[in-house]
Amino acid sequence: MQRYKLTVAYDGTNYSGFQVQPNVRTIQGELEQALQRIAKGEFVRIHGAGRTDAGVHAAGQVCHFDFPFYISEEGMLRAINANTPSDIVPQKVERVSDTFHARYDACGKMYEYRLYTGKQADPFKRLYAYHHPHALNVERIQQALQHFKGEHDFTSFSAVNAEVDSRVREIYEACLIQEGTDYILRFSGSGFLYNMIRIMVGTLLDVSDGKLDPDAIPDILQAKERQAASRTASPVGLKMVEVYYKDKE
Repeated sequence: MQRYKLTVAYDGTNYSGFQVQPNVRTIQGELEQALQRIAKGEFVRIHGAGRTDAGVHAAGQVCHFDFPFYISEEGMLRAINANTPSDIVPQKVERVSDTFHARYDACGKMYEYRLYTGKQADPFKRLYAYHHPHALNVERIQQALQHFKGEHDFTSFSAVNAEVDSRVREIYEACLIQEGTDYILRFSGSGFLYNMIRIMVGTLLDVSDGKLDPDAIPDILQAKERQAASRTASPVGLKMVEVYYKDKE
């Protein structure tokens, strides 16, 4: 068996998330179908670095898979591209050691949440950016973002039903970037819990709107209760940008 590392970009609009599920289209399902065709009917399991939700996009999702026979990296990339729909685009294929694991070897991830403001929604942005009707208070958001940095227990910012051994995560970067008429909330960290970024964004929007004080974030973290934080923001606007591995250092 040959192990390959695949970096893939996708538009998550028409998919029920990354993870394979019965009777619905998923990113994992489409990739596995493509690989099965390339493998002449033999099933090939894909393992992703993270599981994006329905409607969430990715510019740099990373997966690995074991393939039954050798194909060059360039040949595998061409073959996968030829067998996937236009909204799933493999970016890079690398042969890796049999011990490499896309999820367990990852040492960090970067996500971005794109939004824009104004009274009227833009129909051309509806799939890729969240419309917030009120002007953003940039200063308040930037003040609140500083409290997310570092190592914390993010129980208050994760779904109640998230099944994990620990809810402690380290945030390396949390910042707000203006790009034309859009705003981007960028988060990089050791890892992220289920719905964590979307709950953080929902809370930051309440901070911007004056419903929460920017310095309330430490108290919300300390509460370790989901109801202490704000609503879960829409998946529209969320994108997995990059997955980090130690070999990058």
